[in-house]
Amino acid sequence: MTPRALLSLLARSLACCGILFSTHLVAAPLDEPLKPLPDIPVQDPRKVELGRQLFNEKQLSMNNTTSCASCHHLERGGADDKPYSIGFQGGSLGINTPTVFNAALNFKQFWNGRAETLEEQIEDVVKSPIEMGNSWPHVVETLNQAPTYQAAFREAYTDGVTIANVQNALASYERSLLTPNSRFDQYLKGNTDILTLDEKYGYQRFKDYGCIACHQGVNIGGNMFQKFGVMGDYFKARGNPTEADLGRFLATGKEEDRYVFKVPSLRNVALTAPYFHDGSAKTLEDAVHVMFTYQLGRVPSTEDIRLIVLFLKTLTGELGGKPL
Repeated sequence: MTPRALLSLLARSLACCGILFSTHLVAAPLDEPLKPLPDIPVQDPRKVELGRQLFNEKQLSMNNTTSCASCHHLERGGADDKPYSIGFQGGSLGINTPTVFNAALNFKQFWNGRAETLEEQIEDVVKSPIEMGNSWPHVVETLNQAPTYQAAFREAYTDGVTIANVQNALASYERSLLTPNSRFDQYLKGNTDILTLDEKYGYQRFKDYGCIACHQGVNIGGNMFQKFGVMGDYFKARGNPTEADLGRFLATGKEEDRYVFKVPSLRNVALTAPYFHDGSAKTLEDAVHVMFTYQLGRVPSTEDIRLIVLFLKTLTGELGGKPL
């Protein structure tokens, strides 16, 4: 029997006696459903920098009041700290702003998954009558009137300012917004001492209770759809239904997609309150309790919630080599 198998057997024996024991203190897990973030992709730095400028450019909105950064605050986990962000005319967007961090790793964009790519997501936001209220021909005309943008686009793209190039520059910047090197990433790569015993227990409970069924893969979510309210009617209990509650149904019109949403990534989740598409959960503890109730059909103990929240806090990464 291998040393690892012996350690596992010892852990099971102790567990039968009511004693918890971690088997992950010696070596990193070799076959975990969660994976560390990949390296930030190599891209043309001119396009990335141009995208950064455009991300903060309020002239993308019709009345020069709103930029991508107006809703996606990099200092707040790439999301917004309000349940609903505010559009270019001061109206509520009616849905919580998801984080832009690691969005490039999601299999679809938006809560209802109506965009296949970052470029499609960018196109939709600029045209949205609530978010930016602009048109793409007007965006190109505006940027062409600015000598600095003219020069920057000519340097990065042979054909200068075009709709496709504006979208590509923004998407290139967003692809650079990966947040690697969380403590949990370091744990997965072999530094098993980086997590406390309670954080490891929290990860084990995260798996044992089934959270891992939807929140898995490299982005710890973001790669599948799921109905909100598998084990109970969340929307009836919450009350005050909105159009956004219909989820993917708004994109497909299919009855089976009613109340279905893209499973969000849990990376940096400790920084992105409030939670869910409706921004109804103010704290991680609230969010975990809702997930237990309506997705798992379980009643968590206070200790379960505490440990899982401790684990979730290990998912906070770095941006540009600096902790978030």
